[in-house]
Amino acid sequence: MTFKVDFKVRDYECDLQGIVNNSVYFNYLEHARHEFLHANGVDFAQLARDKINLVVMRSEMDYKQSLVPGDEFYVAVEPERISRLKFGFRQTVVRKHDEKVMLKALVIGTAVNERGRPFFPEQVDLLFKSD
Repeated sequence: MTFKVDFKVRDYECDLQGIVNNSVYFNYLEHARHEFLHANGVDFAQLARDKINLVVMRSEMDYKQSLVPGDEFYVAVEPERISRLKFGFRQTVVRKHDEKVMLKALVIGTAVNERGRPFFPEQVDLLFKSD
């Protein structure tokens, strides 16, 4: 099942060309991942307080078209287990009025403990179990 978060482009997110600045997409994607975690019972802030940090290792983004001020869109999030210690989020930015894909991304991460060592905490592992 795909998780979705709704957004609307704000004027200040755009550059002089009148399109969403490429760096802003990172914020959209991050917010959608955090909402996905929260909706699935994983408290990102509590993990950090427990000295478990979820970190991004790699981001791949394929820009298809540009969003402009006022565009309503959603970010779809699909979790994927990459390896024993890595997880991924396949994310898609879709403009609502025509369901056009604006961006596709793969964000790969891991969890690190208080010593900075990678590991996979149980509460995160449950997100990537196949039904």
